[in-house]
Amino acid sequence: MAERRKTKRRYLLYYGRVYDQTAQKLLGYLVDITERGFMLLSEEPMPVGRIRELKLEVTTDIAKGPYINFTAKSLWCEPDLDPSHYDIGFEIVKIKQEDIQIIREIIAAYGFRDN
Repeated sequence: MAERRKTKRRYLLYYGRVYDQTAQKLLGYLVDITERGFMLLSEEPMPVGRIRELKLEVTTDIAKGPYINFTAKSLWCEPDLDPSHYDIGFEIVKIKQEDIQIIREIIAAYGFRDN
């Protein structure tokens, strides 16, 4: 797969939980994130091209509310090294400006530092 990412992904020390807003179901755990997209570790595969309303659980040291809400499109889905899980890449297609700032704060607080 050709690399099309415009911003450097930041792997996280904290795996935030990501939920489907409509089904109120845990989809998986945030592995890495940029302001434009993220990778999710999930127990279930997801069809490519699917658009979902999602919410990311955030810690109280990052945001006032327990979640940020956004719309994302699945771009790819591959088996993880652990055969019982899948890695799923998403593009964020709709998000409030203030929630982009929260993503920046998540990266600053929990992102692996570049050397």
